[in-house]
Amino acid sequence: MAHTSSALDRFYAVIPAGGIGSRLWPLSRADAPKFLHDLTGSGQTLLRDTWDRLAPLSGEQRIMVVTGRAHRAAVEAQLPTLADHNVVLESEPRDSTAAIGLAAAILERREPGVIIGSFAADHVIKNLPLFGAAVREAVASADAGYITTIGIRPTEPSVGFGYIRTGEGLGIDGAPSALSVTEFVEKPDLETAEGYLASGAYLWNASMFISRADRLLEEIGRSKPELHAGLLELAEAWDDPATRGPAVDRIWPGLEKIAIDYAVAEPAASRGALSVIPGYFDWDDVGDFASLAKLNSGGRKSDLAILGENARVLSDASSGIVVSQSGRVISLIGVKDIVVVDTPDALLVTTSENAQRVKAVVDALKLTGSSDVL
Repeated sequence: MAHTSSALDRFYAVIPAGGIGSRLWPLSRADAPKFLHDLTGSGQTLLRDTWDRLAPLSGEQRIMVVTGRAHRAAVEAQLPTLADHNVVLESEPRDSTAAIGLAAAILERREPGVIIGSFAADHVIKNLPLFGAAVREAVASADAGYITTIGIRPTEPSVGFGYIRTGEGLGIDGAPSALSVTEFVEKPDLETAEGYLASGAYLWNASMFISRADRLLEEIGRSKPELHAGLLELAEAWDDPATRGPAVDRIWPGLEKIAIDYAVAEPAASRGALSVIPGYFDWDDVGDFASLAKLNSGGRKSDLAILGENARVLSDASSGIVVSQSGRVISLIGVKDIVVVDTPDALLVTTSENAQRVKAVVDALKLTGSSDVL
């Protein structure tokens, strides 16, 4: 076991706080993205919840947050003990490979041999002892040289998540439940998802990646050599204020936009270099208003979930979710599975079934130039 504890001593948590969460528009906006909201009624933002989960594992001084320049003040207000040198600001979003790869490159230069774990800022996780146990196993697996992910044991045939197909046990010291990954599969249709669930061989992909930083960079270099070169060059300039700005202006805009699932996880899986730790904790990526409704009504379909500090809602024989930020009285009569999101300058009305389509509204608003409400 001594081996594992020394690996945990080298662990550094990375929180990419980037995504706007466009399926949660108009609640989530460019200037107030999903991770800066309290979506669970816990009294604090999802970002703060994420920090509180990770701090006991890595220590507060070993958490790095990668976020947009526009969010710096809000992030620092949420996380008063976040060390200044652990705030990495993106000039514009370049997807997860650039964000996590840059963190890996900076940390590897500062501390060769570091093991990093990347955890989204906007997921909801319950049962922290089980989460901690999974992360500890993932760190041991990463120390053994694997790119490691934590897959969530599915509780229903969800069509909203990607899936991980698991293979045989790997027998890693300190990571007894580590399995090989045979493939990643995209969001399935319902029939396929039911088959996955019945087979017992599939886990939900929660996009949590734990790896030695040098191994992660090696995988990026193998699949995306130009992106890799840019990240190393940025990292080299990063810790000197005189060289950082010019390097970011020169290199960042040209970096390829690609999710780490595609640039690292899938290629590693196809070579047998990826392991997965099954996670038995409750997890939700709050990907749309349907999952937000489920989260806040305790999974009971007959209920109406109400979010908003001063929400004034009258309801008769109605179910779904109301998110109110306007102070206006909202009355619902005889509507099932409805989604109402009322903000001072934008109103969304849809149903749980169509919640995934909110992103299309956001894309349409961009095209029509109505970016003032985005």
